[in-house]
Amino acid sequence: MTFSLAIVGRPNVGKSTLFNRLVGKRLALVSDEPGVTRDYREGMGRIGDLRFAVIDTAGLGASSDAGFGARMRELTEQAIASSDACLFLVDARAGILAADRLIADLVRKKAKRIVIAANKIEGSAGDEGFREAFELGLGEPIGISAEHGEGMGELYAALLPIARQHDSKLGQPETHVPIDPNDASAANFPGADRPLQIAVIGRPNSGKSTLINRILGEERLLTGSEAGLTRDSIYVSLNWNGTPVRIFDTAGMRRRAKIHEKLERLSVADGLRSVRFAEVAVILLDAGEPFLQQDLRLADLAEREGRAVAVAVNKWDLVRKRKKTMESLRTEFEASLPQIRGAPLVPVSARTGFGLDELHGAITESWKIWNMRLATGPLNRWLAGMIEAHPPPAPGGRRIRLRYIAQVNARPPGFVLMCSKPRNLPRTYLRYLANGIREEFGLKGTPLRFFVRSQAEKNPYAGKR
Repeated sequence: MTFSLAIVGRPNVGKSTLFNRLVGKRLALVSDEPGVTRDYREGMGRIGDLRFAVIDTAGLGASSDAGFGARMRELTEQAIASSDACLFLVDARAGILAADRLIADLVRKKAKRIVIAANKIEGSAGDEGFREAFELGLGEPIGISAEHGEGMGELYAALLPIARQHDSKLGQPETHVPIDPNDASAANFPGADRPLQIAVIGRPNSGKSTLINRILGEERLLTGSEAGLTRDSIYVSLNWNGTPVRIFDTAGMRRRAKIHEKLERLSVADGLRSVRFAEVAVILLDAGEPFLQQDLRLADLAEREGRAVAVAVNKWDLVRKRKKTMESLRTEFEASLPQIRGAPLVPVSARTGFGLDELHGAITESWKIWNMRLATGPLNRWLAGMIEAHPPPAPGGRRIRLRYIAQVNARPPGFVLMCSKPRNLPRTYLRYLANGIREEFGLKGTPLRFFVRSQAEKNPYAGKR
């Protein structure tokens, strides 16, 4: 078990840049605009052979503003109190401001161990600010440059005693013992070392963060009536009804034509990346306005990326005629999203917790279908029946012959279809086969991939340089 380190400071001092430096990846959004980070993000940091959990927190202002500013402060204070140590970051170029002194008082009261670092010391512009950091009374500051990686050796030396003290309390080996990067489990079923990856996507203010908080059982993510609170794609890990999962909360995605600010473009790109790394995409709809154009585009995105899909209809506690509404939703769902026909449609309420067990069951079932592999024999017997019921077309008077089919991939299921004229086989016939294979083998709701090939085809590049 490693110790945890929370990075705190006022906005725009370089907390997220340092977080990305320590974890070795660009996980946190970074921009010149202050206040980009709102939720706190966790990752595994590393300096040399020292490994630890690192937390990037929202910037603290000089006052506890009302609204979501106060909620951001509560989340940051929660991260400080729960961490083994606090890295207080100041801007050496700007010097010590009134907000820095207030934050120093806060960490002095709530943090277990404190390390103070003056960022942006490259050149001589930060010398005066570095000296001012002594005035805070938190010990000798460390001069670093999160952007260029300067001062990491001094930071290592400051964190090493914390790691040793933490390990001695637990009676475990020191956390800076090197770990083999190739030691990874190849198990397919989700376990403690390989949780099921779930991305929750939807339009702004559909209740994604509130839903994840309800599943988690605590106010871990920033929520509110204001649309667009979530910016980073934050993940939380938990054991959900016996299944180890990692759930990604993504920023609300609007139509591309409405996205003008650079920061929103970065947030949406971060959310899209979460979908690509997820195994199951939960598309969260608003029961008051379901299946708008953007909802359909998000479903199409999940299908194009080949993710297993579950659709949740949130705010179900506000629906009056539930049975009639559900029938209408199912009809509209089948008509609007034929590419994921049969995907589970689950009514939920993030506010009350209604339907969460059903949502868990729908997600795990979609994941199992997504991983399904079919034997070649039953597939070809099914194909023969489909051809007999509806033969393929005959362009130019010569009928296309479908020879055999075999599954070559899972996650999502992919099939190779051998035929005489692959280029002339229309998409409508492939949709006919896709609908048939869903019904016959229970592959409902998962994206399918068909690769049409011909044994008689020659390599067009053969003999060419």
